[in-house]
Amino acid sequence: MSHLAPLISDLALILICAGIMTLLFKKLKQPLVLGYIVAGFISSPHFTFTPSVTDAANIQTWSEIGVIFLLFALGLEFSFKKLMKVGGSAVISACAIIFCMIMIGIVVGWSFGWKQMDCIYLGGMLAMSSTTIIYKAFDDLGLRQQRFAGIVLSILILEDILAIVLMVMLSTMAVSKNFEGGEMGYSILKLLFFLILWFVVGIYLIPLFLKRVRKLMNSETLLIVSLALCFGMVVFAANVGFSPAFGAFIMGSILAETIESENIDKLVAPVKDLFGAIFFVSVGMMVDPNMIVEYIVPILVIVAAILVGQTVFGTAGVLLSGQPLKIAMQCGFSLTQIGEFAFIIASLGVSLNVTSHFLYPIVVAVSVITTFLTPYMIRLSGPAYRVVNRYMPVRWKHLLEHYATGAQTVSHENKWHKLVSAIIRVVAIYSVLCIAVTMLSLNFFVPMLVSVLGDGWGRIAGAVLTIGLLAPFLRALIMKKNHSSEFRSLWVDNRFNRAPLLSLIVLRILIAVSFLVYVIKQLFEASVALMVGIAIIAVLIIILSRFLKKQSIALERVFVQNLRSKEMHKEYLGEKQPEYAGSLLDRDLHLSDFTIPADSLWAGRTLQELDLGKKYDVHVASIIRGTHRINIPGGGNRIYPNDTLQVIGTDEQLSLFGAQAEKVKDNKQDDNFEQHEMYLKQFVIDSSSPFCGHTIRESGIRNKFHCLVVGVESATEGSLRKPDVNVPFRKGDIVWVVGEKTNLARLFMASSAEVGEQ
Repeated sequence: MSHLAPLISDLALILICAGIMTLLFKKLKQPLVLGYIVAGFISSPHFTFTPSVTDAANIQTWSEIGVIFLLFALGLEFSFKKLMKVGGSAVISACAIIFCMIMIGIVVGWSFGWKQMDCIYLGGMLAMSSTTIIYKAFDDLGLRQQRFAGIVLSILILEDILAIVLMVMLSTMAVSKNFEGGEMGYSILKLLFFLILWFVVGIYLIPLFLKRVRKLMNSETLLIVSLALCFGMVVFAANVGFSPAFGAFIMGSILAETIESENIDKLVAPVKDLFGAIFFVSVGMMVDPNMIVEYIVPILVIVAAILVGQTVFGTAGVLLSGQPLKIAMQCGFSLTQIGEFAFIIASLGVSLNVTSHFLYPIVVAVSVITTFLTPYMIRLSGPAYRVVNRYMPVRWKHLLEHYATGAQTVSHENKWHKLVSAIIRVVAIYSVLCIAVTMLSLNFFVPMLVSVLGDGWGRIAGAVLTIGLLAPFLRALIMKKNHSSEFRSLWVDNRFNRAPLLSLIVLRILIAVSFLVYVIKQLFEASVALMVGIAIIAVLIIILSRFLKKQSIALERVFVQNLRSKEMHKEYLGEKQPEYAGSLLDRDLHLSDFTIPADSLWAGRTLQELDLGKKYDVHVASIIRGTHRINIPGGGNRIYPNDTLQVIGTDEQLSLFGAQAEKVKDNKQDDNFEQHEMYLKQFVIDSSSPFCGHTIRESGIRNKFHCLVVGVESATEGSLRKPDVNVPFRKGDIVWVVGEKTNLARLFMASSAEVGEQ
C-alpha cells in the first residue's frame, strides 16, 4: 500500500467536512462562513467523534494563502474611484464607528484584566462589520434597493480599506512593541508613501503590460499572470515591512482599474473559494469548547458590547453625517456583527505571537452569535425607530430634521482651496516618485556604474542618470497647475494674490532643488554653495526644456488614460453612459438605450429609410452591436436585431420612440406548423423532363418551387456528387432535394417524374 502524505489526507478530511456543512447551511439559508467554521470544529482534535487533522502546521500555511486570496479578491472588487464616490456621509459614519468600537473593545478587554495587546487587537476585531454577512442578510430580506442599504454598503467599502490600514498599524505595534507617537507617525508616513508609489506605478505599468500581451492571453495565461502579480506584490510588501495580505489587497485594487478586472475576478473566484474555505475551516479548528465554557461571560459581554455599541454609535455616526433618524437607526442596527476581518486580525495576532490563546476562540464564538442575530437586528430597527420617535421630545425632532437637511448641502470650494489642494496633491505624488527614483538609482544603478566605469566616471554617470530620471517628475512638481484656470483667475482678479501665487512656485522650486542637492551630496564631496548652485542651474534647465515638458505631459497622459480605460471600455460597450449624458440633463434632454427586438419592424432597414429624426425628433448618437460601436451613424447604416441604440431626446420624445422601437412584426404562431416540416426526397430526370439539359439555376428549383438541390447522383458514374449550379441535368440523373411537402409535390408534378422518399 502506497504511503499517503498527511497533508493530502488532512485536505481530504477538511474538504469532505466543508462540503457537507456548506450543503447543510445552504439548505438552512445560513451564511456559508458559519458552515466552514463548523466543519473546522468537526475536523479538529476537539471533536472526538470524527477523524481529526494530524498536521495543523501545514493547514495553517494554507490558511495564510487563503487570507491572501481573500484580500486579493476584495481588492479586485475595490476601486479608488468607487472610494471617491461613497460620499461624505459614509466617510464620517465609518470613521466614527471604527474609532468608537475600537475604544469599546479596549475598555471591555481592560475590564477583564487582559494584557494591553489583547485589548488593542480586540478593539480592532470589533471595529469591522462583516461585508459578507450583511450582503447575505440584505439579499434574503429583499432590502438591497433601499436607501439605507446603499449607505451601509458604502460604509462597508470604507471599513474594508480602513481595516487594511488597521492591520498594518497592528503589525507595526506587534513588531516594534512601541506605542510612541513618533514610531506610529513614521509607520503612517511609510504606509502613505508606499500606497502612493504602488498605486501610481501600478496604474502606469500594469495596464500597459496587459495591453501589450493581450494577444497572447487566454484564460489560463491571464490567471497565471494575475496570480504572479499578486504574489509578487505579497513578497515585496513583506520585504518592506507590511503584511502579505496588504500586498495582495493593493495588487487586487490596481488590477481592479484595468479592462481585464472582471475576467480576472471570475478566474480567481474558484481559487479564492478553495483557499478561503480552508482559511475559515482553520478558524473553526481553533474553537475549543472547554475554553468557550470557561470564557462564556466575556463572550456574552462582547456580544452585548457589539449589539449596543454598533447600534448606538452606528446610529450616531450616520446621524452625524446628516442622515435622518430612521435611516441612521436602520444603518446602526444592520452593522451589529463581526466576521471575516475579525478572523483575519485574530489570525494576524496569532501568527505574530502577540495575543493570548483564548482570544481566537472567543472571537469565533462572538461572530457565530452575532451572525445569527443579524437578520433579527435588521428587522428590529423599524419597531425601535417607532418607539424612539414616539417618546422623543418635539424639540429634538426639529433639531435632527434641521441638521439632516442642512448637512446634505455641498459647500462651495473657493478657488484658493481648489488650487492649494491640487498643488498639495501634485507635490505629494511627484515627491514620492522622486524619492523612489532616487533610492533606486543610488542603491542599484550607481553601484553598477561604479563597478563598470570606476569610481570617478561611475559617479559622474550615476549623477547624470539619476538627474535625467528625476527631470520629468521635477518639472511636473514645479510647473503643474501654474497655468490652470484657478491660477490664472486668481492672478488676474487681485494683484495681492500674486505674491502668494509666486511663493507657491518658489516653494516647489526649493523642493526640486533639495532633491538635486541630496543626489549631488550622496555622490560627491563639495561645498554647500557649489551644490546649491549646480542644483539651481539644473532646475532652470529642467523648467525651460521643451523635451522634458513633452515627456512630462506624455507620462501623465498615459497614466490618466490607464486610469480611465476601464470606464471608457464600459462606455464603448454600452455598459455605462458616456460622460456627456449628465450635461444633457441641464437642457431637459436625456440619453437612453433601446435594444431592437429580434423581430422588430425596423430590423434590416437603414436610418435614412426609417427617418427617425424627422418622425420622432430624436438623434441616434451611437449604435452598439456586440463588442463594436458605431458613433454618429450615417443614414446608410442599417439596424439589425439586438442592436442597442443610444438616443438623445426629451422624456416625451424618448417615450414615443421607445414605444415604436418595441413594435414587432405580426408573426402569429401558425397552428398548421406540421405543414412546414422539411423532407428529403429524390426524383429522376428522364428524356421528357423539362429540367433535362438545363442547369439548376435555369430550372428555377429554388426560386420557383422553394426547394433545395442537395445532391445529384449520376446515372453513368453511380456516385452522389455535390450539385453545381452551372452543370446541366442529364438523362438518368437522380436529383436529391429538400423542401416542404407541398412545394415538393409541385416540383415533382412539374418534373413528371417518379417520386421516391428517403
